[in-house]
Amino acid sequence: MSENIFSKPYDPKSVEPEIYKKWEDSGFFNPDKLPGKREKTFTIAIPPPNVTGSLHMGHALNATIQDILIRKKRMEGYKTLWIPGTDHAGIATQNVVEKELKKEGKTRHDLGREKFLERVWEWREKYGNIILGQLKKIGASADWSRTRFTMDPGYAKAVEAAFLHYQKKGWIYQGERVINWCARCHTSLSDLELEYKEEEGKLWYIKYPLENSKEFIVVATTRPETMLGDMAVAVNPKDTRYKNFVGKTVFLPIQNREIPIIEDRRIEMEFGTGAVKVTPNHDAADEAIAIDHKLPFLQIINENARMTDEAGKEFMGLKTKETREKVVAKLEKLGLIEKVEDYAHNVAACSRCGTIIEPLRSKQWFLKMGELARLAVEGVKNGKVKFHPERWEKIYLDWLLNIRDWCISRQIWWGHKIPIDGVSDVLDTWFSSALWPFATLGWPDDSAKDLKEFYPTQVLSTARDIINLWVARMVFSSEEFLSKPPFSDVIIHATILSKSGARMSKSLGTGVDPMTLIEKYGADATRFGLIWQSMGGQDVHWAEEHVVAGKKFANKIWNASRFVLARSGKHNPPAGGKNLEIIKKFGETSKKVNSLIDQYDFGQALHELYEFFWHEFCDKYLEEIKKDESDETKAALLYVLTNSLKLLHPFMPHITEKIWEHIPKEDSEKLLIIEEWPKL
Repeated sequence: MSENIFSKPYDPKSVEPEIYKKWEDSGFFNPDKLPGKREKTFTIAIPPPNVTGSLHMGHALNATIQDILIRKKRMEGYKTLWIPGTDHAGIATQNVVEKELKKEGKTRHDLGREKFLERVWEWREKYGNIILGQLKKIGASADWSRTRFTMDPGYAKAVEAAFLHYQKKGWIYQGERVINWCARCHTSLSDLELEYKEEEGKLWYIKYPLENSKEFIVVATTRPETMLGDMAVAVNPKDTRYKNFVGKTVFLPIQNREIPIIEDRRIEMEFGTGAVKVTPNHDAADEAIAIDHKLPFLQIINENARMTDEAGKEFMGLKTKETREKVVAKLEKLGLIEKVEDYAHNVAACSRCGTIIEPLRSKQWFLKMGELARLAVEGVKNGKVKFHPERWEKIYLDWLLNIRDWCISRQIWWGHKIPIDGVSDVLDTWFSSALWPFATLGWPDDSAKDLKEFYPTQVLSTARDIINLWVARMVFSSEEFLSKPPFSDVIIHATILSKSGARMSKSLGTGVDPMTLIEKYGADATRFGLIWQSMGGQDVHWAEEHVVAGKKFANKIWNASRFVLARSGKHNPPAGGKNLEIIKKFGETSKKVNSLIDQYDFGQALHELYEFFWHEFCDKYLEEIKKDESDETKAALLYVLTNSLKLLHPFMPHITEKIWEHIPKEDSEKLLIIEEWPKL
């Protein structure tokens, strides 16, 4: 039988779909269907991709990392559960459906809330699971029978339970606070829903005249239009340049209001002149200063990004850009612009529609973060949750130690409606995804079988940009609701950059589609290329040649297997002779690989495997024993190949499973996916 299959070159296009179907048909992705008595559980909850998404390189790398861990633990005899699912992605999904409506000449308001939500559900049913199918293409051995969606009825029950719990504790309140506001989407946004674009702008140095004096204090700003809402000028108390100015007042140009000169330790002396205008309603940092110094608040920009009557009659109704031009012209006429410099700076825009964000003070729903932040900090400081690499712990802690109350309300229609009568806002998407590790297992029903058996999970693998917005929130949510951390280890995987080191972007044409790589080289080769380049937690400058190397390695495994299986032999290792050296080297490699995977150093583990199999086993050993027909050598060949396939399986599962079909074994039908991991 082996002669027939190995007479052809290895063809991933035909093998991989066939093997994946074989795994699905076996039921072994489901922990309840795994053979044997498995007392220990090992659980991973996939970071749920947005229903609007398609597989990108970060998804592909993360899925491969999780699959390596799941496959190894499954072979080690654990009752493994990898929970798949998708996130409803409130604003992103609503925008996609709104764009479809726009093609029909309609808006969501033409349909009304109920009909619009029907359209969103229709869209989700049609397109929302595309990314899950793509995860299958890369070989993800998740339990698809347990697929979760953050808008499923059971999950919605968990979200409501969490909200009511916080409300009962008095931690949810409505208040005014400066938030990120998108004038097109007409909603508040989280920091992760922003994109920062570098803009070649200007830095205007504006003179603010001191009261009863010919002197000026000069402030520098990139947004002169916001001066219409200034309530103070602030300097750092350590800044000796302004010691004689503190406590005095200036006349705010154009508005002709008196505002105080105050000192505040948060002011950066190095920026501009070291004197900063304070606009409490339109900058979060300024708002904090205003609260501490009991300054008044003035709303000069509204939710349509137009100037209010508080900005002055001549500016009312104008867009911010138009106002900027008029303000600058007026200041120039008054002789109050000292100088103008070119200034490149990052401008926040809505990641869904590209509209420039307006920070503005808005009435929203908030969750108090004091006690919850403490829980999240303790979870890491006491060692219950560990970051890999460890350096990411600082990012996590710094954010929590300087945290503000969480704005949990969004002014859109798609999402979990805030469960308060008369409130039409929905909850921030991150509110629901903060519950993901346990809501997917049946919480708030504490008697749920899966929750009792598989919680807490063991490992979370995710990207650095959601350490604060998601990881921290899962930790405090789990500690609050279940009095335990949601996972013990957090792997922060590498970011995959373009070859030049830039962030990958589909819109800029610098993105790489993993589905194209799978089509061209196969899933195993793509997995190889992703993991091979992930070394030491450093970011990856993507190079396709490593996927090509993965395809060549697959061919090497195939050809070496053909050579070994043509000789056949008994499965037991030989007791002595010249074959001891290769068996010894395999044992050393096995120990290294095992240790490296357990340390989450997947790239180095693959390098060790590659070096052993290609160079020690194929190039050296197979060449040495080509004419040796002894039983001892045949047994050694089969032993090393059999166990090498086991070690390689988590990294390149399809080809190893295919070859395994032809390995002589007691149970000829037994799949590699549930074979025993090599003993050390």
